[in-house]
Amino acid sequence: MASPAGTALDNRSTLILRELVELYVQTGEPVGSRTLSRRLPLGLSPASIRNVMSDLEEAGLIYAPHTSAGRLPTERGLRLFVDGLLEFGDLTELEREAISARCAAHGRSLQDTLAEASQMLSGLAGAAGMVVAPKSDAAVRHVEFVPLGPGRALVVLVGADGQVENRVIETPPGLPPSALVQAGNYLNARLTGHTLDQLRSLVGEEISANRTALDALTNQVVEAGLGTLAGGSGKGSGSLILRGQARLLENLDHIARIQEIQTLFERLEAQEATLRLLEMAQRGEGVQIFIGAENALFSSAGLSMVVAPILGGPGSGPGGRPEKVLGAIGVIGPTRINYGRVIPVVDYTARVLSGLLG
Repeated sequence: MASPAGTALDNRSTLILRELVELYVQTGEPVGSRTLSRRLPLGLSPASIRNVMSDLEEAGLIYAPHTSAGRLPTERGLRLFVDGLLEFGDLTELEREAISARCAAHGRSLQDTLAEASQMLSGLAGAAGMVVAPKSDAAVRHVEFVPLGPGRALVVLVGADGQVENRVIETPPGLPPSALVQAGNYLNARLTGHTLDQLRSLVGEEISANRTALDALTNQVVEAGLGTLAGGSGKGSGSLILRGQARLLENLDHIARIQEIQTLFERLEAQEATLRLLEMAQRGEGVQIFIGAENALFSSAGLSMVVAPILGGPGSGPGGRPEKVLGAIGVIGPTRINYGRVIPVVDYTARVLSGLLG
């Protein structure tokens, strides 16, 4: 068969590459010709298999990590495996029901539901689970300012869709606790039917026209609260929920690798990374797989990402399928992640969340 890069493999080479990658996914260890000879029903000697492996190495699909070792797949070899050689597992009915139950929103906010989905994926995949939560365009139901100590307060916003957002703001020196109550009461009296952007525009006009009946310090709190909520969401982007990060640091003894992954965490927490993830989810229909250096987020950290879009909006696609991308869900793991298991789990979870949000 031919890979996207045009590498043609005969049947024997295909079987050997597939078995080598599957063993690597299971163990993370280099695979030798003797092991492949015992496992493959080809009747080939280790010497014959070494000849084929030499051809695969020359084609850039496998490599030797050190002298006299077995072979490991390159990122190019993994891409060929994922695109054409991978045999996907199928979810059982019990697994589907369990995923649907974990994603159910009964009695929970949207943010809590998505966080639970991210945690669930982390556990099922043995990797870090992530969700790009959609930016809510729902009306605001309640705003509250909670004092955290001198100079700081927590702004809590509850949307009509149940989504909750929290942000910490700095408060002016000398602000009395009663000012936080006044700020909350002022905003809650103006919420009816307004989204956050609409509320921010209305309040901005009133403050500019000096029509708030609030003192200058309280006006500052109102502006800071609305500004940090609107800015934190990021227009058209959403927020990133990441769970299970520690799984990416397991069994790592190389300081450079640990530092690379910690840098990845920092980049994922940045707003531009959230936008990048959404762009990746929009590149095509269904699940997208990014291996190693194919993803600019990963640099040389030896990681893969499996991501799928969360869809919603009017059913304008084939069969009434929604086409608007509201967010994304997926996992980040080592390049030897169990693709055959992870891909259907991510795909089905994305479909469940799309139904929930659609």
